[in-house]
Amino acid sequence: MTLKWVDTLDIAIELDETHTDIDPKFVNFVNLRQWVMELEAFDDDPEHCGERILEAIQLAWIEEKEA
Repeated sequence: MTLKWVDTLDIAIELDETHTDIDPKFVNFVNLRQWVMELEAFDDDPEHCGERILEAIQLAWIEEKEA
């Protein structure tokens, strides 16, 4: 499966599995963007990412962590 920026929930799940010791509430967008692009399944243009997408990923990650 290939991940794109719009796959916010799937990206959040991958981040939660990859960065188990991180509290997503305290992640800055610079690190978040880098971590997403480092995911093995991620394949999208870095220029297609904006603050709204990063916010959506962070919120999904927070919800995933609390589930």
